[in-house]
Amino acid sequence: MDLLLTILADDLLPIFVVASIGFVLARRLHVDARSISRITFNALAPCLVFNLLVTSRVGAAEFGLIVAYTLLFVAAVGVMARVAAIPLRLDRPHMAAFLIVVMFSNAGNYGLSVVLFAFGGEALARAAIFFVTSALVMYTFGTFLASRGRHGGRAALRGLARVPAVWGLAAAVLVVWTGADLPKAVSRPVDLLAAAAIPSMLLVLGMQFEKGGKPERPGLVALAAALVLVGSPIVGFLLASALGLTGVTRQAVLVQSAMPSAVITTIVALEFDIAPSFVGSVVVATTLASPVTVSILIALLQSGF
Repeated sequence: MDLLLTILADDLLPIFVVASIGFVLARRLHVDARSISRITFNALAPCLVFNLLVTSRVGAAEFGLIVAYTLLFVAAVGVMARVAAIPLRLDRPHMAAFLIVVMFSNAGNYGLSVVLFAFGGEALARAAIFFVTSALVMYTFGTFLASRGRHGGRAALRGLARVPAVWGLAAAVLVVWTGADLPKAVSRPVDLLAAAAIPSMLLVLGMQFEKGGKPERPGLVALAAALVLVGSPIVGFLLASALGLTGVTRQAVLVQSAMPSAVITTIVALEFDIAPSFVGSVVVATTLASPVTVSILIALLQSGF
């Protein structure tokens, strides 16, 4: 019970405080969620990806293993979601929305803080690699899926080249590969914009709350939530065992794999107009239910399971 209360106070309450501000902005001042989401998508998120990638400090072998786990995890969860959606006969926008909201977890503002609380700084460094990798997949393959949900495969590929986060990734790879030291005139603006990314995502989430009312397609929301909070951790355990992950690395990636749906999926759904109400409903539902499932997982891991 103490663990659950601490998670609620330290990890969920701050999320909902910021989201509540977004709700009030939309309800009282009629702030446009799409405008905020475009600022986040085109300016803040690329800086966040760049910043996290260039500041990561973990050995090359372990780094590669965590990256491999993350890529395999996202792919396996995607296959699970696609198979589960076969009998539903979803249209293209809803299929794209269903896939991205199940495949990508809230490994940033929620996941990183939970890992730090439960397993300490060493685990946090590993969790950050999971987050960066999944974010890169989200901004590349996830964006491709979202764009394809409206425009088809060829147009999606052309649109991918115009996604700012892809260029943020390319810039980060160049900096890491060359070992270049960025001047403060560059690094400090990037740091400032990166720091604003997660709060901005939460504001957009709150604005999605404001649209409120009954969730769109509650049965589909329930299925997506079950896949995120139950199916994904099971996939994570199987992959961690297959790759031989142990210790804090195993703990970090498994907690990240059990996080609710990523807030950034609401940004992408708004940007590409793929069932944003449905995506927002899944993010809300999984976030509200996650204290129970995440607390159980943490208890299992701390007991040596």
